[in-house]
Amino acid sequence: MTPQRERARVGERDVVVIGGGIGGLATSALLAREGHRVTLLEKRDQVGGRAGSWEQDGFRFDTGPSWYLMPEVIDHFFKLMGTSAAEQLDLRKLDPGYRVVFEEGFDTVDVPADREAVTKLFESMEAGAGEQLSKYLDSAEDAYEIAKKRFLYSTFQSFLPFFRPDVLKRLPRIGSLLLQPLQSFVEKRFKDPRIQQILGYPAVFLGSSPFDAPSMYHLMSHLDLDDGVLYPMGGFTTLIAAMQRVATAAGVDIRTGADVVSIDTDARTPGRSPLDRRSATVRAVTYRAAGTTTTVDADIVVSAADLHHTETTLLPADLRTYPEKYWEKRVPGPSALLLYLGVRGSLPQLEHHTLLFTTDWRDNFGRIFGRETSVPSPASLYVCRPSATDDSVAPEGHENVFVLVPIPADVTIGRGGLERGGDARVEDLADAVIGQISEWAGVPDLAERIVVRRSYGPQDFADDLNAWRGTSLGPAHILKQSAFFRGSNRSAKVDNLFYAGSSTVPGIGIPMCLISAELIVKRLRGDTSTGPLAEPATG
Repeated sequence: MTPQRERARVGERDVVVIGGGIGGLATSALLAREGHRVTLLEKRDQVGGRAGSWEQDGFRFDTGPSWYLMPEVIDHFFKLMGTSAAEQLDLRKLDPGYRVVFEEGFDTVDVPADREAVTKLFESMEAGAGEQLSKYLDSAEDAYEIAKKRFLYSTFQSFLPFFRPDVLKRLPRIGSLLLQPLQSFVEKRFKDPRIQQILGYPAVFLGSSPFDAPSMYHLMSHLDLDDGVLYPMGGFTTLIAAMQRVATAAGVDIRTGADVVSIDTDARTPGRSPLDRRSATVRAVTYRAAGTTTTVDADIVVSAADLHHTETTLLPADLRTYPEKYWEKRVPGPSALLLYLGVRGSLPQLEHHTLLFTTDWRDNFGRIFGRETSVPSPASLYVCRPSATDDSVAPEGHENVFVLVPIPADVTIGRGGLERGGDARVEDLADAVIGQISEWAGVPDLAERIVVRRSYGPQDFADDLNAWRGTSLGPAHILKQSAFFRGSNRSAKVDNLFYAGSSTVPGIGIPMCLISAELIVKRLRGDTSTGPLAEPATG
């Protein structure tokens, strides 16, 4: 019996995971825990992907995700690995959860950390809105629970689980939630524009607009208004470090600086089923590192890299499930202008999380997602000041400020750089954004107090992360790109080639990428259930 057949008999296989972001780290860890020999290849010098870390002059910046939502999903991943989020991270609940600054005509609003207080806040903003919010959040919680039980953890290999009584009795409501935009759903229940914006903005976390995202995603309000917002002390880099730690302990061979150039295949006779069009099977993955080309044999390949890059760059044309013509009809999520600012002195005008909302909401999103795109000016944007909670992220007497401005997915906007070293258009946008924050938040000398400045633009997302069209998140969560309409996590042309990360099911965000890793395990087990995997018993 050959070694390969022996491995197949006992279930142990050689697995190569491409991409060391959240999805790739989680996939490699879970598959190693399953007993496979796993090699993780990451193009950059550090793992984390969008959830990276950058340090300069005593400041430590999280380069991407900064909202710790769906904590039970993150904890579930660690429990599958034999530990827990509580053992790995020092989590703090933020109160207020976040601050909202409006363009004109309204006072700043601090959104508190518990439902009762939020209900009182909404009632103070609009008569009857407190009672309406209670109904809204009950609906959001129900939508979240049914999504978690039947949709988020499904590979969509079988639709039989959807004919369960709990789904069937909700079908009319589910249909309505899928067909009605989130903005319309909110407008029917609340008239105050501030409340509409607070409830509609979470669509951006899904790479979409409240005018395009299905109202099913009102479930997001359950996450921040019911559950609250947490923060891992030390920053999100501590989450990446913990994931790397458990992956390494499980036996994963992590190789950074490894730029994958091809997924190598052997010919295969397609199966008898008309659905089995796979004419090839994976054989190896080839990558370049430090000028040397290396090939790693593989029985299974999981690409957690950008799906467009995987399909159109790493595979030959005849083996692409999603060729360029597929992407021509897809809608990207937004790109972003990111700013990493080290600021001298204190900034009490900003909370840990602060949102700045423009008055003309429809125009703002229309410029980002419309047929003719442009950068909104002024823009609705997000500011994170982690030094409000965590002294370790900035030198004493200074503040750490991260800014995210959703802009069109357009690489021609350019690259960013250190200390105004980016492309002119990106730096001009950065100047405008700093000026906007200064004016709206009441920090007149903000620009003069900046001692570290780095910008990051759409071309950087494309260069560093191979991101399709320079999107900062992935394909937008509109109806035709959600659930079973999203990209499958298995190649239709190449046997034993799978996909994880934000490009595939279930979608965008740290929790979704963790679930995407779990779906790979379910695929390999032949598990068509719709719930999360059972956690190992603890002694």
